[in-house]
Amino acid sequence: MTNVIVNARIIDGQSDIESGYLRFDERILASGPMKKFVAADDDQIIDYHGKIVIPGFIDMHCHAGYGIDSMTGSTEELTKLASQLAQEGVTGVLLTTMTQSDQAISKALESIAVASNQATNILGIHLEGPFVSKAFHGAQPADEVKDFDLELMKSWQEIAGDHIKAITYAPELPNARELERYCEEHAILRSMGHSQATYDQANSANADRITHLYNAQSPLHHRNVGLVGEAFLNPSLMAELIVDGVHVSPAAVKIAYQAVGTDRLELVTDSMEARGMPDGDYQLGGQKVIVSNGAARLEDGTLAGSVLKFKDAFKNVVEFTNCSLLDAVKMSSTNQARELGLTDQGNFNQDSYANINIFDNDLDLRQTYYRGTPLNRR
Repeated sequence: MTNVIVNARIIDGQSDIESGYLRFDERILASGPMKKFVAADDDQIIDYHGKIVIPGFIDMHCHAGYGIDSMTGSTEELTKLASQLAQEGVTGVLLTTMTQSDQAISKALESIAVASNQATNILGIHLEGPFVSKAFHGAQPADEVKDFDLELMKSWQEIAGDHIKAITYAPELPNARELERYCEEHAILRSMGHSQATYDQANSANADRITHLYNAQSPLHHRNVGLVGEAFLNPSLMAELIVDGVHVSPAAVKIAYQAVGTDRLELVTDSMEARGMPDGDYQLGGQKVIVSNGAARLEDGTLAGSVLKFKDAFKNVVEFTNCSLLDAVKMSSTNQARELGLTDQGNFNQDSYANINIFDNDLDLRQTYYRGTPLNRR
């Protein structure tokens, strides 16, 4: 039996069909406007009149959630985390490590690599640190920050089973060019962040992207536009953005939307273990984190990741920028899939995976399908 969504607004980052259909099993079989729809005998019709249908979200930067941290979670716990993320519409995620001891990072990489064989929505690993700047370490423990070590990186990628897909690094540090060469040779995305790089240093780097734009990096100044200016001016760079209203103000989100554009911005959560949990005391890399009123902070007040759910980031970016839903979809899944080279995700092309989110007109998530299977009912 084949599922067919009918009478819905179908938006996949490439087109916006006001009243359309989407036929799928595990993968997308066909889509188009309702005027071209012809029912087949084995169709299971799902009428989503008045609903908005978009591809599943892809989060390029997620540390944790639901009390489970990528640095300390067992394989079983990380598999559970991936399932919880899928329940809230994230059908693809790079689980993200952080600056800790070499041994702690190695253990986390091993656990995530095994979990990714069980939870197919874990698309790989984002290695955030330890090759970053102490001046902009943020919630990364400064005493574990170090310069790039090629042999260490090789060992980590071996432990990870080649699952490291992105790395956050400071391009001004010694050996940064060596890091970039290694990553380019091994198809690892080079993401500048936790960095005090000047504009010239950032511009001369061989990078692909910017980690959480505005946060933990040299800011825009009229005599040195820094890493933020590089993100605004370099048309080849993708840029992450945490749209929770805490890490970046709504006005700054709108500036990034206008300056960087929807073909280069990528919404991320940068979430920690309190995502999906009540306010209270938590931990991040062995550091106490206090979560209150939607903000996670170390005891000294430093922001320590977010408690943001991706479905709320999607809703927020529309509210903050007044962007079109098509543009919001680009920033939520289309751009990420393209950057990761995933032609079968982030779109509704024939034979792509049927990773589908259903929203109502208030932009509240009503249903998620992962590879054609419904995950929840609301």
